[in-house]
Amino acid sequence: MKGYAIALALLGAAFISFTDPAPKGEYLQKGHYIVVAAYRIGQEKHMESYVAQLNASGLHSKYGYDAGRKFYYVYLDYYADFDESIAQMLKARKEGGFERAWVRVMKEGYADAQVTTGKQDETRTTLNQPSTVVSPEPEPGVREESVLVVEEPADEKEPKVEEPKAEEPKPKGAPSLKEANVLFYLYNPTNSKPIEGEVELIDIDVSRLIKKVKAHEAVPMVDPKNKTGKITLIGSSFGFRKVQHDFNLNEIKPDSLPEYMEWKEDKYIVHFDLARLHRGDIETLYNVYFFNDAAVMMPESKYELNRLLDFMNSNERYKIMLHGHTNGNARGKIITMGPSKNFFELTRDVVEGSGSAKELSEQRAQVIKEWLKSNGIADDRVTIKAWGGNRMLHDKNSNNARRNVRVEVEVVEE
Repeated sequence: MKGYAIALALLGAAFISFTDPAPKGEYLQKGHYIVVAAYRIGQEKHMESYVAQLNASGLHSKYGYDAGRKFYYVYLDYYADFDESIAQMLKARKEGGFERAWVRVMKEGYADAQVTTGKQDETRTTLNQPSTVVSPEPEPGVREESVLVVEEPADEKEPKVEEPKAEEPKPKGAPSLKEANVLFYLYNPTNSKPIEGEVELIDIDVSRLIKKVKAHEAVPMVDPKNKTGKITLIGSSFGFRKVQHDFNLNEIKPDSLPEYMEWKEDKYIVHFDLARLHRGDIETLYNVYFFNDAAVMMPESKYELNRLLDFMNSNERYKIMLHGHTNGNARGKIITMGPSKNFFELTRDVVEGSGSAKELSEQRAQVIKEWLKSNGIADDRVTIKAWGGNRMLHDKNSNNARRNVRVEVEVVEE
């Protein structure tokens, strides 16, 4: 037969072993799908997060299960007509930013052919987009034109097609978790962007903080050296809800990792998908510090204040309430900013007075509000509530008494 035909036959029956996990959602039916990502069973969480990300940007993506290939496919749209699907796929590549989009042709609910454009794509997994994007290996005789085509064999037998090479959870020879380096990856699931933050490692047996580690830096894994081997990881960044992972360090096996953990190159990567705070959530500004008896912040407070500012700028509808707290209810000296409005230094023009603990807590919340206003946040987006020492977390004479001195941020509107 002369010429070239657009074809890429899929070998294999639609038989699914009874031992396979049951897939979620609907099966792909006959038609042509504009596919942008593929996932294996077990990656449903990442898949649903990616679909939510696409839809949040104004698209109407969905996912379906291909029983023949045993993959989920995330697709932008479905078409009955082949030519229309090719045109829309090329449009998605050129105008939609989906450079590796392809058409998945389904025949009677099972994969019959897959057509792609451009040069060969390879299986890939990235941190910024936690998905496994699969494209086919081209057949011998593929012509690199606007659409890849496969020359039809002279004997009209079905051409050999290689299965997508899905990435293995870990290469052979990966060490145990307690003997390896680990990187804690914090990211926003709505846009897959990394987030600066930290991870607390906690010994579950005695509820003791072992260590705090910065995100995105490879460090040796901490062994709690307790009886059970149980450990808790809490990933946090101001403006986001904390995410907690609990596991037994002795039971983690390189060939059967939890869905939030992977071996990549020379280290384990632990993923924390942090969601933005929502109405009713309260976050403590533990890294905002005040001089003694003063409503003036220490310079090291700037980092967390900038996170608060980023949070407020991320959504102009956010309105917050700042809750001020002190250690105890005794009256005493209160130092406030002078005319120079220096938020981070006890200058010569500070104003010294006296008042109650409640008044001090109010002044401390007020100075944070004033700092936000000086950085462009409207006055009506920030309100204040002063508690003094009425809501202490610890005994005022304990080793943790300083943690009673705090300002909390409550999201009241979004």
